[in-house]
Amino acid sequence: MANLNLSADEVLTTTRAVRRRLDTSRPVAPELITECLEIAVQAPTGSNRQNWRFMVVTEPDLIAALADLYRRGGEVAGDYLGVLPRLEPSDPAQLEATNEKMHASAGHLFEHLDEVPGMLIPCLVGRVWDQPPVTVASHVGSVIQAAWSFMLAARERGIGTVWTTIHLCYEQEAAELLGIPYDEVMQLALIPFAHTVGTDFRPARREPLELVTRWNRW
Repeated sequence: MANLNLSADEVLTTTRAVRRRLDTSRPVAPELITECLEIAVQAPTGSNRQNWRFMVVTEPDLIAALADLYRRGGEVAGDYLGVLPRLEPSDPAQLEATNEKMHASAGHLFEHLDEVPGMLIPCLVGRVWDQPPVTVASHVGSVIQAAWSFMLAARERGIGTVWTTIHLCYEQEAAELLGIPYDEVMQLALIPFAHTVGTDFRPARREPLELVTRWNRW
């Protein structure tokens, strides 16, 4: 499949969390994933450490096992994810409708994750959660930027992705499954990927900019 030839603004505003529209019937050529990773490693990196590592998973048995950890994580993740405050929405009814669609989409992924042709697990060399905030932000932020670059590059190639984290409830089991040295390398996400059903993604509905932006003073 040829690139979509989207503008930079189109790629940035239409790279969505794709769950329902992952085409699980089509393989993704390894050379396409390699192209996306070559773009990913051009991302900015704190102190030029380049301490990212990318685990690409394409073997069906491993995908199925990770999907099982993801489902198990989904049963307990709410205990961890509900602790942060939420912005008071400008349109509660619209937010509720959007969240209903998102939950339905997440449910679809929950049921069909084991069918995707591939997954990417971005990793960080070193376990930093017990370090000062400046250390965590620098190291983790570098890997997240690279992973997002991968997702943008995938969008341009007609490949859908979605950032998920709930398998991290069982990160050590995932590490053992994939041979990742748990004491030395931490996983930051699990990103399923597949060609998309159609390519007509649109910008998402978001809160008004003035609600989420402050200038000079909070």
